[in-house]
Amino acid sequence: MTQTILVTGGTSGFGAAIVRRFAGAGWRVIATGRRGERLRSLVDEFGADRIHAAAFDIRDADAMVQAIEALPSGFRDIDVLVNNAGLALGTAPAQRADLAQWRQMIDTNITALATLTHRLLPTLIERRGAIVNISSIAATYPYSGGNVYGATKAFVTQFSLGLRSDLHGTGVRVTSIEPGLAETEFTLVRTRGDQAASDTLYAGAQPITGEDIAESVWWVAHLPVHLNINRLEVMPVSQSFAGFQIART
Repeated sequence: MTQTILVTGGTSGFGAAIVRRFAGAGWRVIATGRRGERLRSLVDEFGADRIHAAAFDIRDADAMVQAIEALPSGFRDIDVLVNNAGLALGTAPAQRADLAQWRQMIDTNITALATLTHRLLPTLIERRGAIVNISSIAATYPYSGGNVYGATKAFVTQFSLGLRSDLHGTGVRVTSIEPGLAETEFTLVRTRGDQAASDTLYAGAQPITGEDIAESVWWVAHLPVHLNINRLEVMPVSQSFAGFQIART
């Protein structure tokens, strides 16, 4: 029986890699994102019977609901939800941060994720499906300039654990995947398109790729249904834990 997965933020990075991994293996994939042209290219690549594109801003709750209600009959029975859409904005310390950027991260990484999850819970319970939330090592390990981004990912991790508790007995599996240094558009978005900053960050580090995380999601989704991975923290070998900061007078 063909299964269906919904992937938010499917236009680049982890999301696009997850879409390609599952569509290439015969799943039906609902790919969401703001950039319709990128979604259409995925449909062109795999066909409309394999991928359904839903272009909307994840922060727009009304557009989200309309997109879910407009799903074709073949894509309505969602077995796996991957809450991947998210972003970091800015690298300034809290006292110099842009409040609008904080609000955008909260609206995207927290509010939109919770809204979509709430909307799809009845279907996921009926299907005894799975929820995979893409969090970050920033949920656990703070760093200078991480402030609200790290806090939003801490929400994602804790929300995942809370869902796991609430969904006890339903058969629904819940996993938080928490990547470390990964080369996607993440740093370009965070720095408003500073390619040099992105290149410098990843140079020589052999960072995580989108395909690496796609394989992690694939593994989680294909485990025997009596197993649940609660949290999966993934770092490249080149990255480890930072030391404590000391300010000296």
